[in-house]
Amino acid sequence: MSKVTTGATMSLDGFIADANHGGFEHLFAWYGAGDTEFPTGDPGMTFKVSAASAEHLHALQDRVGVLVCGRRLYDMTNAWDGRHPMDKTTVVLTHQRPDDRPEDDENFVFVTTGIEDAIARAKEIAGDKDVGVNGGEIARQCFDAGLLDEVHVDLVPVFLGSGIPLLGQIKDAPVTLEGPISLTQGSGVTHLGYRVVRK
Repeated sequence: MSKVTTGATMSLDGFIADANHGGFEHLFAWYGAGDTEFPTGDPGMTFKVSAASAEHLHALQDRVGVLVCGRRLYDMTNAWDGRHPMDKTTVVLTHQRPDDRPEDDENFVFVTTGIEDAIARAKEIAGDKDVGVNGGEIARQCFDAGLLDEVHVDLVPVFLGSGIPLLGQIKDAPVTLEGPISLTQGSGVTHLGYRVVRK
């Protein structure tokens, strides 16, 4: 059965970006900390991670059939130059679809009617594969709506001091997760997976 999962690289003090939406040179250093190539859907982007991280990333990527993100991330990345680097269809939750994309296609699907409809559409596209939720605010909305099944964290040994948390101010905090359901030690990163327990 398809699961809804979210994941992010996070500092030891709990941030996925610094207060200026940066800090990625510290958070993503592990993508170049190994000698095993991990190709993405973008021919110009290949990571060099540890063998353990590569195996972990391959397993997660194989599970995911479609991605969900918000309009801010879509705009920030310039729509990933046309297709997400994971080479998956991306459902974008937005108040208004971009003028330059009047129709949905195999790269991007736009939903303007809320997180529940975005996840429902993503599940249709994903079939028996998982839905990956990208971006802290969208993940928080999924969590608050009771739609999130798993949380995956790539924990890196850096303190950012302040910044943007993974899920922000979730409405039912504190929440205890079950796990870890997965644990992988890579170079410069520890990959952790937890299950969301429904009340």
